[in-house]
Amino acid sequence: MDQTWDDGLIARRASDRAVYEDPGMGVGMGVGMGVGMGVGAPPGSNGYPPVGGGYPGPLRERLAALRELLGLSATRLDPEDLAEAGRVLDEAAARRRLSASHTVVAIAGATGSGKSTLINALAGVPISESGLRRPTTAAPIACAWSEGAAGLLDRLAIPGRLRRRPLAGGDGDEALQGLVLVDLPDHDSALTAHRDQVDRILGLVDAVIWVVDPEKYADAALHERYLRPLAGHAEVTFVVLNQVDRLPGDAAHQVLDDLRRLLDEDGVALGEHGEPGATVLALSALTGEGVTELREMLGAFVQARTAAERRLSADVDAAAARLHPVYVGEGRPGLGERSQEDFGARLAVAVGATAAGEAAEREWRRNASRACGTPWLRLWRWYERLRTPAAHTGEPGEAEPPEEEPTARQRVEQAVRVVAEEAAHGLPAPWAQAVREAAVRGARDLPEVLDDLAARERETRGGGRPPRPAWWPVAVLVQASMTLLQIFGALWLAGQIAGLVEPGLTRPVLVMLGGIVGGPLVEWACAAAARGPARRYGNDTERRLREAAASCGRAKVLDPIAAELMRYREVREQYATVSGGRATGG
Repeated sequence: MDQTWDDGLIARRASDRAVYEDPGMGVGMGVGMGVGMGVGAPPGSNGYPPVGGGYPGPLRERLAALRELLGLSATRLDPEDLAEAGRVLDEAAARRRLSASHTVVAIAGATGSGKSTLINALAGVPISESGLRRPTTAAPIACAWSEGAAGLLDRLAIPGRLRRRPLAGGDGDEALQGLVLVDLPDHDSALTAHRDQVDRILGLVDAVIWVVDPEKYADAALHERYLRPLAGHAEVTFVVLNQVDRLPGDAAHQVLDDLRRLLDEDGVALGEHGEPGATVLALSALTGEGVTELREMLGAFVQARTAAERRLSADVDAAAARLHPVYVGEGRPGLGERSQEDFGARLAVAVGATAAGEAAEREWRRNASRACGTPWLRLWRWYERLRTPAAHTGEPGEAEPPEEEPTARQRVEQAVRVVAEEAAHGLPAPWAQAVREAAVRGARDLPEVLDDLAARERETRGGGRPPRPAWWPVAVLVQASMTLLQIFGALWLAGQIAGLVEPGLTRPVLVMLGGIVGGPLVEWACAAAARGPARRYGNDTERRLREAAASCGRAKVLDPIAAELMRYREVREQYATVSGGRATGG
């Protein structure tokens, strides 16, 4: 049976493989694809590039699962829900194609925090302008400690005139080989263009050094707009308290402790006692206090060559957290056997299976009564029908048919709504809606199909009489014998009255009474014997109609629902991989 709910997922996957296994594909798919091509485009139309080939096993599996997840969800979820995940895939693919031996670290901070002074201190030469004029840094400036970072800087859209080298062109510290520092504009700049630059580059770099000063370290804009949303990126985050030379005595330690407290409230894990998390330290870029310690930490961080993977893993975590409401529901959704049986029972009611069975049983008993009843009783019933043609013509004792109840269409629609709600219970809203829509689509012509089933059943019953048991001919012969006895006794008496036979009332009367009494007794015995076969015949009729209605409902409604639930289970498995096995719920 045709299923209109199929959306060609297999064909799209084949198209995916044909496109992405093409060795002639270039590297022109990168930044911005999440907006331009990825989200909303059907999988298989270059929507999400294959990623993860250059990443370690767990991250590669998570990226592959994320891509599969978006492909399975493209026709079920709002593109806005998938936008961030699509951007992560795009950036993962773009970053993989670029240098893996370089680590891009942004230096961000508020106006007057000393960002430019710090990068100059790390580079050993004036890289970024520092002074009293604000904002000092109007555009991102990059400083690369080794060759081969051009592609990364192109990705950041930093022009060649703003690219620098440390120590007047030398390679600088060996430990910093592969480091690319980017001095950002002030995140609290009065110019919107500067803030947009900060937001754009923060989404592309491998790590970030937040420079705060004793006056603005608790600034709400910093914590609410950046640190708190990026709390999951703690492993690629440095928080530097600059200008500690301005603090007397133990004030620097007090401010540093308060900064740690604020970061903890933001949900930023602190990398203390060897645990993974954000690095927090105090220094003075102006006097050089603590700069050597920061340089050593940066050197170890860069030489580990894991910053890009950590950043991307944190991005996947953030995307998974955003997708959690649309993939994880409550409880364990599904369609149990009880729900399926109840749905079949409702369809049986809608198609009139019980009434058809009762009608078949009455018909069987009626035929038995006609075949085995006395001729005089059949004549009387025939006369009654002629005398009162508009009256009820059923057999005596039959109950009047019940009044008309709601139409079959209303019953079918109600049954579909109930089973769809039961199947959708516990599902996230988009998938629950997909289940309901699949049920409604499948049930569009279900009432007409059920009407055809009922009509065919009526035609089957009306086209021929029910099968007769083996004892019917014997019963008919015995009933005929009783009738012949009545006729023979009556003729015998008539012959005596006419003088044609010797008188003697006893024998003809006994013969006639035997026929008169025996006829109803035979009819009663046949009616009693017919109850069991009639009931079985009615039950068989009801069962056939029930099974036919259930089979039709399964093909039209339950199978599409099961397909949607299977797809949801598949995306839940993929989501569990994406979220690192931390998914909970249905």
